[in-house]
Amino acid sequence: MLTYTAGYKIDPDGVHAEVFDFPGVLTCGSDLAEARMMLADALAGMAEINLEMGEPLPKPDPSRVQPGFSVVEPIRLTIAVSAEAAPAGAGA
Repeated sequence: MLTYTAGYKIDPDGVHAEVFDFPGVLTCGSDLAEARMMLADALAGMAEINLEMGEPLPKPDPSRVQPGFSVVEPIRLTIAVSAEAAPAGAGA
């Protein structure tokens, strides 16, 4: 499990959410609960894309907090690794 840092800007129109230490992970929601759920989904999706492309995941860096966010908190990424079965007859 990796722990990144999430920030949420709350305003009358909704909530902007982003992961400071994982570039490209951002979303928005109508309220904080929805923004948290959508950000967790965006983080998992970006991590999956990085891994499928053979790219490493960014290292969590709690010092990358940005000013102006109403809520700053940890967001956890859990990665399940599975080995694909070898094709029938492979290695014989």
